[in-house]
Amino acid sequence: MTLSDVVYVFLGLGALGAAVLPRVVSKRPLSLPMVFLAAGVVIELLPVGAPAVDPVRDRLWVEHATEVCVIVSLMGAGLAIDRPFGWRRWSGTWRLLGITMPLTVAVVALLAWGLLDWPPAAALLLGAVLAPTDPVLAGEVRVGEPLGTERDEDEVRFSLTSEAGLNDGLAFPFVYAAIALAAAAGTGWSADWIGSWALTDLLGKCAVGLAVGGGVGRLLGWMFFRVRTSVLRLSEHMEGFVALGATFVSYGIAEVLHGYGFLSVFVTACVIRAAERSHGYHKVLHEFTEQIERLLTAVLLFLLGGYLVDGALSALTWAGALVGALVLLVVRPLTGWLAQMRTATGKKERAVVALFGIRGIGSLFYLAYALGQDSFGGLERELWAVVALTVVISVVLHGVLATPAIGYLDRRRDGAESGGRS
Repeated sequence: MTLSDVVYVFLGLGALGAAVLPRVVSKRPLSLPMVFLAAGVVIELLPVGAPAVDPVRDRLWVEHATEVCVIVSLMGAGLAIDRPFGWRRWSGTWRLLGITMPLTVAVVALLAWGLLDWPPAAALLLGAVLAPTDPVLAGEVRVGEPLGTERDEDEVRFSLTSEAGLNDGLAFPFVYAAIALAAAAGTGWSADWIGSWALTDLLGKCAVGLAVGGGVGRLLGWMFFRVRTSVLRLSEHMEGFVALGATFVSYGIAEVLHGYGFLSVFVTACVIRAAERSHGYHKVLHEFTEQIERLLTAVLLFLLGGYLVDGALSALTWAGALVGALVLLVVRPLTGWLAQMRTATGKKERAVVALFGIRGIGSLFYLAYALGQDSFGGLERELWAVVALTVVISVVLHGVLATPAIGYLDRRRDGAESGGRS
């Protein structure tokens, strides 16, 4: 038996599991990510020669695998959102992006600097990596499929989905700030980088990402639904794999033009969705991206589970574990609640939005990418240990709580509506 034979077995079992498990764990305090993470741990403990991935040694592979998973997820999230874009309609999203995210970066960086005694660049990187919420692992608290019911896109589901869709792109300026700070520390402390960072990484690349996303989305929306030639009007052929074409085109063009591809993909999806909101082709596109996302998630979490057994936490200290737990149990809930103050959203709904700041594949990508630019004082293992632990805690904590919390809110809403009609 060779390693490739083992890989084929695991790939086959993973694909079958990704198809069956969502219905098995539905309406239970359990999630698909939890199952695949646990499977990775169990298989790695067995003497079967399961493949092990070390993100320090295999950094480039990890970077690109997580990158593909995130952009596919962003396309699916954008296609699923029914709510038209607007300043007031998306006000909850803007609050989470403008208040929760930068506050999280700052607080986590201060914790890493104070509790872990890390240099400022590494501390800032940890804050940037752990600030964005994840569109990949948030299936239980995401909006439903396109053209779903009103329940499928309540304020909680919409806020968490739209936040994850946008902040995975908006985390990049903070990551670049950490990289620039690390470079400045290596050549003698200087603040000269701040101006070019603000102009290029903060404003310029965001603008390019938004422009490319809007332009590609408009072009593809016209091609999907309005072009006169039926051969080119792809909505008539109902082929789901076109969603991958839209994803890669949008991402690739934005990256070639030195913009943020994550931002571009999500905007492209939202613009395509707005081109013809009532068309059933959106369901076809969304279902295809969801299937691909599920497969990629299964593989990555399986490998993460194996990495946990293979020494992921060997560099973890008690202070590092404390920082990871504080991110999920204190920092996100407080900053998430602060962003929603004085809004019309109910207290219980605000609490769920504040708590469910899921960390996952996006954090793994950002860390792999940043460590490809700088070693951050040789703290690679320590950074991976804290981030891996945080993701694992998030998978378990949010996986257990998501179904009961969302179910409670749905029953509460149904009861209020029934009382109003009687």
